[in-house]
Amino acid sequence: MQDAKEEVRSRLNIEDVVGEYVQLKRAGRNFKGLSPFTAEKTPSFVVSPDKHIWHDFSSGKGGDIFSFVMEVEGLEFREALEQLARKAGVELSEYDTKKSGEIAKQKKRLLEANELAAKYYQQSLLRNKHALEYVFAVRKLSKETVTEFRIGYAPNDGEGLIRALTKKGFSKQELAKAGLTNRYGGDMFRGRMTVPLMDGSGQVIGFTGRVLQDEPNAPKYLNTPQTLLYDKSRHVFGLSQAKEAIRSSDFSVIVEGNMDVVSSWQAGVRNVVASAGTAMTEYHLKALSRLSHNVKLAFDADKAGLAATERAIPIAGKVGVELSIVTLSHGAKDPDELIQQDVKLWKTATEKAEPVVDWVLDQYSSREDMSSAAGKRRFTTESLRVIRSLNDQVEQEHYLRKVAQATETSYETIARKMESAEVSPEPKLRVVHPATSVVEPVTALYQDDVLAALAAYPAVRSQLAGFDITMFATEARRMLAEWLVKHAEPLGDTLPKGLQSIDTYVKIVQLKAETRYDGWSESDVSLEIAKLLRQTEIEYKKQTKQLLIEKLRDAEAMGDETQAAELRDQLHTLIKETA
Repeated sequence: MQDAKEEVRSRLNIEDVVGEYVQLKRAGRNFKGLSPFTAEKTPSFVVSPDKHIWHDFSSGKGGDIFSFVMEVEGLEFREALEQLARKAGVELSEYDTKKSGEIAKQKKRLLEANELAAKYYQQSLLRNKHALEYVFAVRKLSKETVTEFRIGYAPNDGEGLIRALTKKGFSKQELAKAGLTNRYGGDMFRGRMTVPLMDGSGQVIGFTGRVLQDEPNAPKYLNTPQTLLYDKSRHVFGLSQAKEAIRSSDFSVIVEGNMDVVSSWQAGVRNVVASAGTAMTEYHLKALSRLSHNVKLAFDADKAGLAATERAIPIAGKVGVELSIVTLSHGAKDPDELIQQDVKLWKTATEKAEPVVDWVLDQYSSREDMSSAAGKRRFTTESLRVIRSLNDQVEQEHYLRKVAQATETSYETIARKMESAEVSPEPKLRVVHPATSVVEPVTALYQDDVLAALAAYPAVRSQLAGFDITMFATEARRMLAEWLVKHAEPLGDTLPKGLQSIDTYVKIVQLKAETRYDGWSESDVSLEIAKLLRQTEIEYKKQTKQLLIEKLRDAEAMGDETQAAELRDQLHTLIKETA
């Protein structure tokens, strides 16, 4: 499961996961917050995105993203892995060597079933006059477009597709896994125009079905449910048709509806794709960023579209794409409607786009009375919430000045408001369950401190020479101490081979060094190391003494005078050393 663990780790930001339980604030390269395990009042809980670790200085606990979830939820490692895999969208069964072959076979069968379903729907379209009239006369689609997107028609008899595919050797269980049947075992799509959902290479992984005539109790669109092939949080509709145009134009346009993509392609604007409605995710943007880092959104300018745009801003910053907004003209509610008015209007709209934050701020100002104090207050509160999500400080300052200008307020006043709690309300944190923790308690924390000091200041590592390394309480500490006494070079981000097996522990020690010893003089560090090494020796001998006493009692109880005499000699020597 190591591959699965690394895949989950690569997809999740540790600060996002920890931030669901702990209110974190930026502290340089790291984040800090109050410990969820102790009742501290001064933040000493640190998260390092660079090292992908966390450490609680008040309790001594620390580790990676998995150990954190184990700690706060009281889970075993496998349970924590499963929970985080669901969050990351990782299918763990694909990483099980025993099942990977079986999963691959299943995927192949489901792809075959979907491919045959697409051909069946295409043939059904040719045989249905009403469906042909809807596709070509009502939707005004060309033969080329219908062929390119493999548009078809699902008959209304309820089991036509099932009969066709069972004759091809597919079981009803396979058809259900492919998302081609409903919960009653009948055809999923009935009496609908079908548009295949394809992956980036053009393989059919599902379908969208649209009713030919709007009905009060029937959903206008029906999509394939989540399957082994189709995941709406990852799927980008139209990507296989748009990818070459995206590369050549160096930008993509994301619209809300699949039919908007189809209409745009027919109109000659072919760098257009769609997400699942307005629920755009990091995976959507990552897929597009591989083709171009310029992404334009053509969402509705209503409340839902504005909210979707706001959610996209921090995601874009994380992925590293430049977002801008396509504004529809002439009162069109979606791209398809604008295209029906005039193809040139849609082409012009996609070429002229406004930076996303500028657009959002304009939307806020247009909905408020900017001549009133209350309107300015609401405008700045909403605007600063968006500006705070930006990663670049120069960009933040640019928009702070724009807000100041719009409200006729000083830049300093706006900057102070952004720093205040008024801008961002306290997040609702998930409940921590430390009482059920399965992570072992940490002992002898001062030993981590001495190793952190030695790691940060190579010049004083000679103090470790001659020290009995076996006095350190854990194997990880002994391994790190042994490396430090043999090497004079600093510890960098890329750990040497000899320490890679304890990489999480070493990163925690490095984090301690950055947090605790930054700015200390070499003489102060030297005194600290001497004090902590002395404490380590005293504690070790104290524990050894207690152990010898217990063994002596056992030997005397068993009547083993020879062993008892040896233990008395060892105990006497130890007492003299510690006197």
